[in-house]
Amino acid sequence: MPRLRRFLRWTLITFAALALLGLAGLGVLYYVVSSKVPDVESLRNVEMQEPLYVYASGGQLIGLFGETRRYPVAIAEVPPLVRQAFIAAEDANFYKHKGVDPKGVSRAIWQVLTKREGRVAGGSTITQQVAREWFLSSEYSYTRKLVEMMLAMQIEKDLSKDEILQLYLNKSFFGNRSYGVAAAAEYYYGKTLDQLTLGETATLVSALKFPSSGNPISNPVRNKQRSDYVINRMLEDGYITPAQATQAKAEPHHARPHERPIEAHAPYVAEMVRQEMIARFGGDVLTKGYHVTTTLDAPLQAAADAAVRSGLILYDRRHGWNGVERQFDVAADADAGALAGHLAGIPVQGGLIPVIVAGTEADGGITVVRADGSELKLPAAASRWTGKTPAQLFKRGDLARIEAGKEEGQFLIGQVPRGQAALVSLDADNGALRALIGGFSFAGNKFNRATQARRQPGSSFKPFLYAASFEKGFNPASIVLDAPVVFRDRRGHMWRPQNDGGGFRGPMRLREALVQSRNLVSVRLLDGIGVPFARQYISQFGFDEAELPPNLSMSLGTASLTPLSMARGYAVFANGGSRVTPWFIDEVKDREGNVIFKENPAVACRACGGTSAGAAAAASQVVDGFNFGPTQAAAPPPSSAPAPEERKPADPNSVAAPRAIDERTAYQMISMMRDVVQRGTGTAAKVLGREDVGGKTGSTNEHRDAWFAGFGAHYATVVWVGRDDFRSLGYREYGGKAALPIWIDYMRVALKDKPIAANDPPEGMVQVTLNGATEWIKVEDMDRIQDYDYGLEEAVPDESAFDIF
Repeated sequence: MPRLRRFLRWTLITFAALALLGLAGLGVLYYVVSSKVPDVESLRNVEMQEPLYVYASGGQLIGLFGETRRYPVAIAEVPPLVRQAFIAAEDANFYKHKGVDPKGVSRAIWQVLTKREGRVAGGSTITQQVAREWFLSSEYSYTRKLVEMMLAMQIEKDLSKDEILQLYLNKSFFGNRSYGVAAAAEYYYGKTLDQLTLGETATLVSALKFPSSGNPISNPVRNKQRSDYVINRMLEDGYITPAQATQAKAEPHHARPHERPIEAHAPYVAEMVRQEMIARFGGDVLTKGYHVTTTLDAPLQAAADAAVRSGLILYDRRHGWNGVERQFDVAADADAGALAGHLAGIPVQGGLIPVIVAGTEADGGITVVRADGSELKLPAAASRWTGKTPAQLFKRGDLARIEAGKEEGQFLIGQVPRGQAALVSLDADNGALRALIGGFSFAGNKFNRATQARRQPGSSFKPFLYAASFEKGFNPASIVLDAPVVFRDRRGHMWRPQNDGGGFRGPMRLREALVQSRNLVSVRLLDGIGVPFARQYISQFGFDEAELPPNLSMSLGTASLTPLSMARGYAVFANGGSRVTPWFIDEVKDREGNVIFKENPAVACRACGGTSAGAAAAASQVVDGFNFGPTQAAAPPPSSAPAPEERKPADPNSVAAPRAIDERTAYQMISMMRDVVQRGTGTAAKVLGREDVGGKTGSTNEHRDAWFAGFGAHYATVVWVGRDDFRSLGYREYGGKAALPIWIDYMRVALKDKPIAANDPPEGMVQVTLNGATEWIKVEDMDRIQDYDYGLEEAVPDESAFDIF
C-alpha cells in the first residue's frame, strides 16, 4: 500500500509538472505566435486591386487597364446557389464554427499521425483561407498554421460571416488573371453571377483548387473531376436535388476565354486616358478601380473609325496590290493545326484577319487556315480588285489578309494599307474631344498620329495667315497679285515658290485666292504683313510660336503640326474667335462612386468681347504694285456694345475661353471657307447638303501629306492622310482626294439632325461692294480702303527679288 501511494504521488507530481511545463510551453508558443498575428481591423477598410475603367460620355466601356481582372461584388449580389457551392466544397460548417473547424483540425492531426511524409491537406476553413490570403505567405509550417488559426478566430470576432464570405469570394484566384468570382464568371463564360448554371458554378469552384493547372481551360478533364465532387457535396448537404445534380453533371464543357466586351472601339483614346491618369494620380491608378468618363461620343467614334478604315482601303486599292505581307517556311506535310501555329501573335488590323495559305486551287482559288485551325476556301473572285486571282497572288505558306464581304459568309482578299490616317473632331465651343483615330490599327501600330505625328499642313494652314492679314486691315475683297516672285536669302540662295499645277492668274481678291488655294498670293500676303507679326498672331490660335517657321515658307504650311493642334486652331474659327483647350477626361470616380475630379472647361462666348489680343489694324500700304491694305494704327469707332468685361457666358458656372481673334475676322474666315466647299477645292463636301460646312484642303510637296480641316454645326474636324516613312502618297493624291472623303463620311454622321450653324455678321461690320464683290468688312477699315486702278500702275516684272529674311 505505501508503495502504491508513492507511485500515485509521483505520478501526480509528474503529471502536474508536465502540465505546468505544457502550459509554460503553450504560453511561450502563444507569445511567439501572437507576436506574428497582424491587426485584422484593416479588413474593414480593405482596398482590393481593381482595374482602371474608361468610358465614353454615354457610359460605353472603351478600355480596361490592369494586370488583375477583378470586379468586386457585394455579398447580397451573389446568388444563394453560388454561395452554397463554395461553402459545400470548401467549408461545410462555415456558419457554425468560430473560425477553426474542430473536425477539420482533427482530420489534419490524424493525417499527421498516420502519414510520415507529404503535405497535410484539409483543415482550413474559409475564414482561415481569408487570413492566409490577406496576411500570410504561402510558406508551409506548423507555426504559420497556428498563426493562421489565431488570425481566423480574431477575424470571426471582428467581422460577420457574410463579410468574411464576401472577402473570400472577391479575393480568391481562379486562374487566367481572374481574381474574384465575378471576374471568373465573366472570363470563363462571359456571364454575370446571376446567369451562371449549376454546372458552370461548380466549374468555377473547382478552379480554386488548382487555379493555374486545373481551371476549365488549361485542364478541362481535371476540372471536370473536381466539378463532379463539388456537385456531390452540394447534394449531400441538401442544397440541390438529385435531378439538379444529374443535370449539372451532364452539362457539356464550354468554358473559353471571354474578355470584358469593349462597347466603343477607341483604343488610342483609352491609351491617352491611361497616360493622363498616371500623370495626374500616380502609377498605381491601374489597381485602384478608378472609373473615368471621357468626352468621347461613341456613335461619332464609330463613324470616325469606319470612315478612316474605308478611306484608307479605298486609297490603297487605287494603287494596286502591295505584294505578300510575309512568307512562312512550312513543312510539306504540315496540317491545319501546324499551319495555324504560325499565326500566333499576328493581330487583326482594321477588320483584316490574318490567315495562312494552305494551297492553291486549279480554278484560281486558294485554301487558307485561320488562327483557330479552321480551313476556308476563297474563290477566284475574292481578289477581283487586284486584277488577279488569289492563286496568282499567293503560294503555300504566305500570310494573307481576309475581310468580311457584303454577303453572309463571304470573305475577300484584303491588304494592310501603305498609308496611314488620323482624325480629330472637337466640340468647337469648349474643346471637348468627340472622336479621335490615331491610325489604321492600334493593334498594328500604337503610334498616335493624331497627337504625336508632326506633319506639314500645306494649304490647310492658309486660313490662319489670312486671319492675320485681316487683323492688319485686309479683307476678303482686298486685291493681291498672283504672279511669279523670287526671294533671295543672305547667302544668295533663290526661292521661287509656285502654284500647284503652275500658272498665274494675276490680280485676285483674297476670297478667290483662298477658294482656289493660290500659293503665290499667300506668299505675297505674308511678305506684306511681315513674318514676325504673323507668327505672333497665329500663335493665338493655340500654336507654339517656336514651331512656326520664321520665314516666308510658313505661308505654304511648312510648319510641323499635329492634327490635334490643327483641330484646335480651326475651332477658333468655328466658335467665333475663342481659343479653347482640347480635353478628353470629363469625370473621375473612385471605386465607391465618389467624384474625385470633374472638368469645368472654358467655353467660347461669341458675345464676350469682339477684338483679339493681336496687333491693331493699320493704314494702307502698297507692295509689289498692289494694294495690301492699311499700315498705320487706327482706332475702332465708338460702339454701343457692352465692354468685354461686362459680357459673360450664358452658363454662370462656366468660364469664358480667352479670345484669340476678332469675332469679325472669324465671321469673314467662316464665310470664305464655306466658299471653299461651295465652289473651291473642297466641293466634294457639297454632298452633305449643308450651308454651314466649310474648310480647307491641304497638300504638301510630292503629295507626302493630304489634309482636310473644316467645321460644320459645332464640330471642328481635321483629317490627315500620309505615310509614316514620309514617302509620297502617289500621283495626284491631294487633300481633296485622299483626306476629304474620310472627312465627309465622318461629318455625314456627326451633322445628322444637327441644326444649321448661323454665321451672322457681328457688330462693327458694314456691307459694301469692293472690287466688284459685296463683302462684310470692319467699319474701321472703310476709311482706309483704296480701290486699285489697274490701268494707272506700271506693269510688274515677272520676277522681283526680295530678301527672304
